[in-house]
Amino acid sequence: MESSLVAILSLGFLLGLKHATDADHVVAVTTFVSREGSLLRSCWIGVCWGIGHTLSLALAGSLVILLKINVSNRLSGWLELGVAVMLVALGARVLFHLWKERLHLHRHPHTHVAGKAPHVHWHLHASGRLDEHAGWLHFGLRPLVVGMVHGAAGTGALMLLVLSTISSPPQALLYIAIFGIGSVAGMLIVSFLLAIPLQWAARNVSSGYRTIQAAAGAFSCAFGVYLGIDLLQKLS
Repeated sequence: MESSLVAILSLGFLLGLKHATDADHVVAVTTFVSREGSLLRSCWIGVCWGIGHTLSLALAGSLVILLKINVSNRLSGWLELGVAVMLVALGARVLFHLWKERLHLHRHPHTHVAGKAPHVHWHLHASGRLDEHAGWLHFGLRPLVVGMVHGAAGTGALMLLVLSTISSPPQALLYIAIFGIGSVAGMLIVSFLLAIPLQWAARNVSSGYRTIQAAAGAFSCAFGVYLGIDLLQKLS
């Protein structure tokens, strides 16, 4: 493999890592991670988002590179507008669930070590809600779909970069695959870093954890509206 191609593919992986930190990506994943009580499940959200993102890029990339189908700037703009609408929907979903669950605090005595005096812990509970978890495949479906929407919206810019640097279709598809792997790794890292303070807050600041969730939902709605207005002005 030529050294220039190795350099381009390495750049693709690094750009994939950086791409995962785009503001709209982080905001979308935060709405999922803010509702999770498990670090492992939070990381799984990032992986599913990255896989969905890569699937969209691979599909769109195949159409563009192999079938010579062009992605117009206007189409890219409407796809990005779909991302803005989705951010509002994700934020509204978080806020709706917070209202629906009517979270409240209880305190329970616990004894962790035999012979030690019992002490009190505060816990966050949802009224009338069982602590049930869906299977991993079902659980990862929403972030997978969200990642696919983001991937479709970012296809135009990526194709311009790929087609301007790589002339061979197989190499171009390989670049997209490497870029996708980078985005999966990047979002895994982002989800992990987001989950750490959120997990700490859930365990130690139960009364404030609901505020954090509400803030994540409200910010997602606000950012989606801001992004949508900006895109509509560009499209008009």
